[in-house]
Amino acid sequence: MSDIDANNDFLTVLGNELKQVWQEITNGWRQTAVSLRNGFRKLRQAEIDYVVVEIGGTMPERAEPPRSFWQRQLPLPEPALSIEQLNRRLTRIAEADNVRGLLLICNGISSGSATIQNIRRSLERLKEAGKTVVVYTPYLDLRHYYLATAADRIIVPPSASFEAYGLHSEAMFLKPALEKVGIGVEAVQISPYKSAPNTFIKEEITPEQQEQMTWLLDDLYDQITAAFANGRSLTQTQIQELMNQVPMTAEAALAAGLVDDVAYQDELETLLTMQNEAEAEAEAEDTQLETDETAESEETPKATLLDWENASRLLAEKVRKRSRKFIGVVSMEGSIMMGRSQNPPIDLPIPLVGGATAGEQTLVYLLRQAEQLDDMAGLIFHVDSPGGSALASDLIGREIQRLQKKKPVLVYMGNTAASGGYYVSAHANHIMSQPLTVTGSIGVFALRLHAQELYNKVGINRVGIDRGSRANLFSGMAPLTDDERAAFHNSIVESYQQFKQVVSSGRNLPYDELDEICNGRVWTGRQALDHKLVDSHGDFTDAVQKLAELAELPDPASHDIPVINLFAKNTRYVTPRPFKMAESITNLLAPDRLQAFNNKPLFLMPYSIKF
Repeated sequence: MSDIDANNDFLTVLGNELKQVWQEITNGWRQTAVSLRNGFRKLRQAEIDYVVVEIGGTMPERAEPPRSFWQRQLPLPEPALSIEQLNRRLTRIAEADNVRGLLLICNGISSGSATIQNIRRSLERLKEAGKTVVVYTPYLDLRHYYLATAADRIIVPPSASFEAYGLHSEAMFLKPALEKVGIGVEAVQISPYKSAPNTFIKEEITPEQQEQMTWLLDDLYDQITAAFANGRSLTQTQIQELMNQVPMTAEAALAAGLVDDVAYQDELETLLTMQNEAEAEAEAEDTQLETDETAESEETPKATLLDWENASRLLAEKVRKRSRKFIGVVSMEGSIMMGRSQNPPIDLPIPLVGGATAGEQTLVYLLRQAEQLDDMAGLIFHVDSPGGSALASDLIGREIQRLQKKKPVLVYMGNTAASGGYYVSAHANHIMSQPLTVTGSIGVFALRLHAQELYNKVGINRVGIDRGSRANLFSGMAPLTDDERAAFHNSIVESYQQFKQVVSSGRNLPYDELDEICNGRVWTGRQALDHKLVDSHGDFTDAVQKLAELAELPDPASHDIPVINLFAKNTRYVTPRPFKMAESITNLLAPDRLQAFNNKPLFLMPYSIKF
C-alpha cells in the first residue's frame, strides 16, 4: 500500500470517528431538550382527548420537494398532505401519553386502493399503541368506507348515504371507430393476457382478457369485503348482502351496524364526551367505585378536540437516539419514458400522455448519486408505475442492479407496479407491496399505426423514397409487409425473453417455469406473494423497519433513523462507479435501440381498476 493510500485510509477512519463523536453530543442535547419540553407540558397539565387530523385528495406517498424561494412568493395552493407527513403525526400521537386518541376527518379522498390500505395500516398501528381512533366522514363510498372500517368508531352526518357499490372495470374497443376514419393499428403481443393492444386491434373482449379481469376483481372484492366484515364484526356474507342494497340512508346504515353514530360535525365534542363518560362509568362499575353525588350536578365538560397545529405543541415526545446513517428514498411515479421526469399541472387520464412521467435521465442520475452517499445505509425505491418504455425500464433497472450489490435496496410498491414497474423492481434485495397493489404484467407489446387511408380521404398525397428494405418499418405509410412483421415480432420476443431473464435472476426463479406467472398476467399483491413475485406486505413504516434490518441499523422503535427523500435539482451526467458486470459487452445496449419512444417495445400494464 502506498503512503498516499495509507493517509487516505487514516483520514477516512478519523472522519468517521469524529462524526460519531458529534452524533453522540447532538443526541445528548436532543435528549435534554425533549426532557425539558416534556417537563413544561406536565407543568401545564396538557391533556388532550382527541387530535383532529383532516385528510383528503390524492394523498401522495411521499412529500413533494421543498419549494424554491420564488415558488414560495407565489399564491400557490398548499401542498397536499402526504402519507409520509400523516405517519409522522400518527407516530407522535401514538407515543404521547397525554392524548386519548385520533379524530380523523375524511373529506373527498381520491387515492388508490393500496394507498388507502397504507392509511388503514397506520390506523391499526395507532390502535395497537392503545389509542382510540374515530373517523368522521360525510362520504360512505367504497374508498372512504374501506378506510373508515379500520377505526374504533365511525360517525357520519344525517344526510350521508352508504354507497359502497362494489368494484367496476371495463374495457373499450376502438378498432371499428379507427377503421372508419382510415387509421389502421397493428400490434405484436407475446400473449393474449398482455391485453393492452386489444383496445386498438379487437372489437370484443377476448376470453383471456375477461378471465384476467375476473380474477383481479374477485380477489380485490374478497379482500375489501373481508376488511369491512372484520372492522364491523359482521360476516363477509352479511357485508356483501348489505352492499347489494345500496344506496342506504345514514339511519339505515346505523341500524345495520355499518356505522356507530349519526351526528353533525359540530356535535362531535358532546358526542365524544358522552362516550368517554360511558366508558368511565363502566370502569367504575368494574372496580365497584362510588361516584360523588355532587359531581352529578356539575355541568359535563366537552371533549378536548385540538387540530394538529395546536395539538403538536402539547403532545409529549419520546426520546430516541438518532442514527448517523440514514435511509434514502427515491420515488418513481408515472409512466416510464426516456428523458427527464415530468409532472404536468393537469393530469390527463391518457396512458403515456397524461399524468406524471418517470424519466430515465432523472432516475439514473438519482440512483448514481445515491450510490455515492457514504452515510446512506440503504435505499427504499418507491415504485408506483404501470410501466412504459422497455429501454427506459432496462436502464433504470440496471442502476438498481448495480446499487443493490453495494447497499441493500428495498422496493416499496404503491398502487401499481406492473410491467416496466415490475422490471425495475426485480433486482432489489426485497420487494414489499400491499395486498391490494396491482403488479405483474410481465410481458411486452408494440403498437404500430398506419394512416394512409386517412390521408387519402382528406386528399393528402404522401410520397416516400426509401433506402434499405426496412426503412418503412416505422413510417406508418402502409401496413407491414410479411418481412417487416417478422422483424417486428422478433424484437418483441427478444424483449420478452430479456424481461423473463431479469425476473429469473432477480427473483431466483426457474426461467423455464416463468410463463405460468408471466405472459402479461396481472396480479394483486396478495396473488403476487403466492407466486413469489414479492417478498412481503406492508406500508412504508414496515418498509423502513425491514430495510433497517437488511442494513443492520438499530431498531427504528428505539432509534431515530433519518429517512431522506432524494430529489433531482438537475440531471447532469454522473459517471457510474466501477462494477464488474459492466465489462460484459453482451449486456450493453445497441445504438439502434436508442430511438424515440414511439413504435418501440413497451412494458406497460393493460388497464387500471378504480374504486
